[in-house]
Amino acid sequence: MRIDRIRALRGPNLWGRHTALELVVSLAPAEESLDDMPGFEARLRARFPQIGPIRPIGHTAPLPAAQALRFATLRLQSEAGSAVTFSHCTPTIEPRTYRVVVEYAEEAVGRLALDLAQTLYRAALDDTAFDLRSALARLRALDEDVSLGPSTGAIVRAATDRGVPVRRLTDGSLVQLGWGRRQKRIQAAEIDATSAIAESIAQDKELTKSLLGAAGIPVPAGRCVSTLEEARCAMEALGGPVAVKPRDGNQGKGVTVNVSTTEHLAIAFRAAQEFGREVIVERFVPGHDHRLLVVGNRLIAAARREPPHVIGDGEHTIRALVDRVNQDPKRGDGHATPLTRIRLDEIAEARLRIQGYGPDDVPPRGARVVLRNIANLSTGGTATDVTDDVHPELARRVVEAATAVGLDICGVDVVCTSVGEPLEAQF
Repeated sequence: MRIDRIRALRGPNLWGRHTALELVVSLAPAEESLDDMPGFEARLRARFPQIGPIRPIGHTAPLPAAQALRFATLRLQSEAGSAVTFSHCTPTIEPRTYRVVVEYAEEAVGRLALDLAQTLYRAALDDTAFDLRSALARLRALDEDVSLGPSTGAIVRAATDRGVPVRRLTDGSLVQLGWGRRQKRIQAAEIDATSAIAESIAQDKELTKSLLGAAGIPVPAGRCVSTLEEARCAMEALGGPVAVKPRDGNQGKGVTVNVSTTEHLAIAFRAAQEFGREVIVERFVPGHDHRLLVVGNRLIAAARREPPHVIGDGEHTIRALVDRVNQDPKRGDGHATPLTRIRLDEIAEARLRIQGYGPDDVPPRGARVVLRNIANLSTGGTATDVTDDVHPELARRVVEAATAVGLDICGVDVVCTSVGEPLEAQF
């Protein structure tokens, strides 16, 4: 078998709307029919049991070896987690030459799957070993590395469900929706009409607070600092527990809340400065952490987020309980899974000490042990849908916050006791 040409079809094409690899495959005379390759199919399935049927029901005509390459390339991707279903194989006018088309979700993943499928084919042909576990691990790692983030991925899936053509324009999150003069472009949760100034404001937490406060929206008191001594003075001036966060950051990176000791403050300050020299120290507001999504001038969704935690059983250490929680298949690293693994790092250990624990202590049965006070999913937290519980006045305030910054798509973080009451009643 020889592949004479590979072409990436990155938009609507002869075969449909699927992004796909189109191959021109030349076969040796002995590969013209799988029936003339004794034991090949059995050896192929022994090395890759998930390949599934490669012969259509009732099919009696000779089946070329190109069909094996077709299904191996497709199903290696699907076993690695890619949502691909389409493939096709058709003869050309040249003898023993076939055009093979295989859908891909990510081009780099599709090309690697093709390379691995060729290796699998050769292993089955020569009766040599093929490391399926390693192959799938490589595909999954690459898919996680190049796949779209959760926000962009959700938009792309929604577009696909509505029949809107989608084309990824870069290795990042720049995506084109539709074709021709009505096309739109998005990047993560930004659209091509998003104001660059509004985006810049949203990345600056101190400026954002200033604008929201000027609009009459409740925000916690605090100040921007650049040294640990300034941070200590700010905490003393605020007179209670504080939250520490980088001035410019996202996804909860470098954020520590409910800091009440100078030891914990030093750890939190160092964590925040990993993401920028300037750090915000502000009054800690007790309550639940909520994320509310505004699109246009409407509140679309709301979630109550819980910080990463474990529940004691009176037998296992905190370290073992964290390991058990992290075994959940929904948890992983990066954005490849719905939830993120809980980390037992310096910040987590500082939070444990405040609660009187160490990583190797055994908490009592039923005890709730918090590993971090921030509840971002990217730090191991979980979320519960509370959209239907949001009070109309609180929803109005959230929309005002997005409008004050100038964003038409905006996730607004609200810390309060309940989303079922107006904000002013809780401050």
